[in-house]
Amino acid sequence: MVLCDVCGQALPSEAAARRHLRRPSLCRRQPRSPLCAAAAAGCDELRRQLETAQPEPGPPGSLHPGAPPECPFCGEAAGRELEEHVRARHGHLLGAPGSDAENGEQLYECPMCSLTCTNIQILEEHVDLHLEEHSFSEGGNRDLELAQQLQTEEDERQRSEEEKREREEFKKLQRQYGLDNSGGFKQQFLKNMEREVDRGRMQPFEYHKRKADMLESLASGIDDGKTKTSGVIEALCKYYQNENKDVRRVWLSAGVDHFHSSLGDRGWGCGYRNFQMLLSSLLQNSVYNDCLRDTTLIPSIPKIQSMIEDAWREGFDPHGASHFNNRLHGSKAWIGACEIYSLLTSLRIKCQIIDFHKPTGPMGTHPRLFEWILHYYSTDNEGGAKVVCTSRPPIYLQHQGHSRTVVGIEEKKNKSLCLLLFDPGCSSQQMQKLLKQNSDGTGLKLLRKFVGSLKEKQYQIVAVDGVLSLEEKAARCRASQVLTSEKIP
Repeated sequence: MVLCDVCGQALPSEAAARRHLRRPSLCRRQPRSPLCAAAAAGCDELRRQLETAQPEPGPPGSLHPGAPPECPFCGEAAGRELEEHVRARHGHLLGAPGSDAENGEQLYECPMCSLTCTNIQILEEHVDLHLEEHSFSEGGNRDLELAQQLQTEEDERQRSEEEKREREEFKKLQRQYGLDNSGGFKQQFLKNMEREVDRGRMQPFEYHKRKADMLESLASGIDDGKTKTSGVIEALCKYYQNENKDVRRVWLSAGVDHFHSSLGDRGWGCGYRNFQMLLSSLLQNSVYNDCLRDTTLIPSIPKIQSMIEDAWREGFDPHGASHFNNRLHGSKAWIGACEIYSLLTSLRIKCQIIDFHKPTGPMGTHPRLFEWILHYYSTDNEGGAKVVCTSRPPIYLQHQGHSRTVVGIEEKKNKSLCLLLFDPGCSSQQMQKLLKQNSDGTGLKLLRKFVGSLKEKQYQIVAVDGVLSLEEKAARCRASQVLTSEKIP
């Protein structure tokens, strides 16, 4: 260990002591040696203390009239010889800057900190240390500025990368939901047919024929029916009449045609196809003839898009319309329950959205959804027949990323429930198998969904229930601007 000659601080090595001495500000803060104490307090003050020091009166009869004074530097009792003691032992501390002490030694005062030095060489070295410290301080400031600049540049780089990542995610979502301005049904249909030709799955003559049929369908606004399967509900009625295993009762919607996705809407058209299924049932129900007098045939998907835009222009669901920038036609935009509600209500068809916003059963299931659908079908249909072909329209069923159509519900002998669903993702070939139903009912696996099969976090349904007057339609238009669905707790 090495002690600093100025402040008395213990240092680990000679090198550390030299570095320490080059920072005189550290030594001046807490002087410990007599030299540092005298420099900090001022030699003139010490001299005044010596000149004005008087002994206090002592006890009567004592040899000395007062207690002997102590040396302010070393604490030794010096008596009347205090001044001589100080000059003899500590005289090197009493020389004022620029003056000679009794021993004739010249003292020099630092112009930067007023520290007194005994010779000019020490003073020069001391001043050099001041200059080095100042230079080091300036260098430290430059390093700090550089570090701050580097940190700022790093923050800007990270922020730029985050913004870029967010833009890419947004574009990805736009592509996923058909809002990327990449064209609509027509463009996708042609592109997919060209791909089929390139892969040898379609002959050029078939390409041109299907293109002509597609353009004709778009021009008329009527679906070409190439994805439709009819007669499934009738086949189900016959099957359940003869099936006696475990089904206690079954309720079915009025005749519903199945529509599946085509080359033009694959990946985004499920909402439109489910509307076509729902509309196919309504067109066969005379209750809705007046509402649908201008829609006697199933519209094509681009036509449905235009019909939804018309509903928006009437004032339905302005919040939802803004999500699509008030434009669907010519896009591959997904639609959901709110768009179906707006379209049906604009046609004066009475309907409601029911929101099953959280699971109501164990393991994320929705038994309340099944109970609601059972009540929908069984109300006013409580007869004793095993198979009830009701006049109830099918139900539009929506969950995240997909939608399907409920066409009926089974009640098992053990009281469990099972929905019957038409899925736009099922091809015509698959649906055709239901028309040739085997006695064992294996084909029904395509339609049956038990409580444990529907485990999405949230479901919405659109259920039709009659016709609206013009006043009721206007009232619902106003209400849709504030509230569009009822939540099931």
